[in-house]
Amino acid sequence: MDQSEVTRRAQERAARTAPGARHRVPAPDSSLLPPGPRLPRIVQSSGTLRFRHRFIPWAHRRYGDVFTLRLLPGDRPIVYFSRPEAIRDIFAGDPDVFHAGEANSILGPVMGEHSLLLVDGAEHRRARTLLLPAFSTRALRGYEALVTEVAKTEVLSWQPGVPFRSLDRMNSLTLQVIMRVVFGVTDEERLVALRPLIRSVVDVNPAVLLGWALPPLRRIGMWRRAADAVRDLDLQVYDLIGERRAAADLDTRTDVLSRLIRVDADGDHLSDAELRDQMVTLLLAGHETTATALAWALQEVGHDEGQLAQARHVGWRQRCQVVGPKQEPARVGGVDLPAGTTVAASILLAHSSPDNHPDPTAFRPARFTGTAPPANTWLPFGGGVRRCIGAGFSLMEGVTVLREVLTTYDVHAIADEAPRVRNITSVPRGGARIVVRAAP
Repeated sequence: MDQSEVTRRAQERAARTAPGARHRVPAPDSSLLPPGPRLPRIVQSSGTLRFRHRFIPWAHRRYGDVFTLRLLPGDRPIVYFSRPEAIRDIFAGDPDVFHAGEANSILGPVMGEHSLLLVDGAEHRRARTLLLPAFSTRALRGYEALVTEVAKTEVLSWQPGVPFRSLDRMNSLTLQVIMRVVFGVTDEERLVALRPLIRSVVDVNPAVLLGWALPPLRRIGMWRRAADAVRDLDLQVYDLIGERRAAADLDTRTDVLSRLIRVDADGDHLSDAELRDQMVTLLLAGHETTATALAWALQEVGHDEGQLAQARHVGWRQRCQVVGPKQEPARVGGVDLPAGTTVAASILLAHSSPDNHPDPTAFRPARFTGTAPPANTWLPFGGGVRRCIGAGFSLMEGVTVLREVLTTYDVHAIADEAPRVRNITSVPRGGARIVVRAAP
């Protein structure tokens, strides 16, 4: 596929998926919604996207367990919930009423209209059905050996006694996993071409996502650079899809892309455009998130020798939120909401609530061993029909990587860390600097 065709497709995708382009019902009457701050939408958006670790908890303290924020782009307020009963109502809600895909439209220009994160209802059920075989238990067993190989190579390259940013190394490692296990790329020429493109798309400024709702911005400054990066990545992905479809060994390949190309559910299969969108979604949703979780884990165990010993039975945390607009009136957590309301199950608040988890800021993976946490209080992968399809892969990858690190080295953190928002993840502000020494 030539560059002009890829550019045309990217422009049309951006227009079709721009925030507000897919809403089917009018915005709700704000007077019918729970209270919230009256700050300008740009201020509330900045607080939520860039300073969520302080802004969301502030709103919770100020307005209580249910509050409304008004964010860009568009004019749809978001009602935040964090109590287990409300989260249960959201995750158990009828997917034909709760449209989580529409709420993710800010990611549409990058992930695409066919992305599992953007589709709803019958489209979502179809996409999930076609994708699930690539993430079955049997498939995961096939991926684990390759993840182990990549992790071992990375870990053995570290220099004992020399401090380094574990976030950088985990990003490099999980990127290698994505390229080899998901995309099935092993030749160095293709890897060299993909690495910088993937990094530039993953490390997108939240302001770019907001700006893409305004077409004129896509032609200037950082918005144009971001659009160019997506187009260049598209060129590589479409070329890779074409090559893989024609590969003589397609039937025996075990990477995710090859499995998705072979999927045939009663004659239904994924088109090139659908493959592109699902692969880019897996790239963005499964690369930096896992890397960040691993860096936080190394940061935490590096501060406590007792935890370091226990961490060989590992667990970790992630903080995000799951949102979705309702197409019909509904009752969530005892609150009646009009049609068109966007509701958010705030995982950040659920995870940091002492009612759900005693001493929630303490890193104690052992609290999750031997017993399951109360329902709807531990949600690193969301829930309901929108639970992350790659949850099993992420857990396998995380455990495999940490096993290689912690059986090879003792880990020592250099300093305390605070979170910083990058893209959709909360990364260690200083990169989670550690030093390793040979394990006894």
